[in-house]
Amino acid sequence: MIRLWVLSMVLIRDVVQEAITTGYLTVSAEERLRQLLRTKYDLEDLNAFMALQEAAIAGKIRQESRETRRNQLGDRE
Repeated sequence: MIRLWVLSMVLIRDVVQEAITTGYLTVSAEERLRQLLRTKYDLEDLNAFMALQEAAIAGKIRQESRETRRNQLGDRE
């Protein structure tokens, strides 16, 4: 129950801002975004999420989950 309360205090825009500032989206941040996107959020959070997607597509954000998968696939070769 405490975890849900803490999660509700975090906004999508906060997670996005951290990723944009660092240029890196961690697996835990991705999971936080998935959880937050299941709740009600405002237009500012939606716009922030869309900006994150655009930054990832443009290669401005590295994603830990994708790097991990690439490394695992590379190890198989």
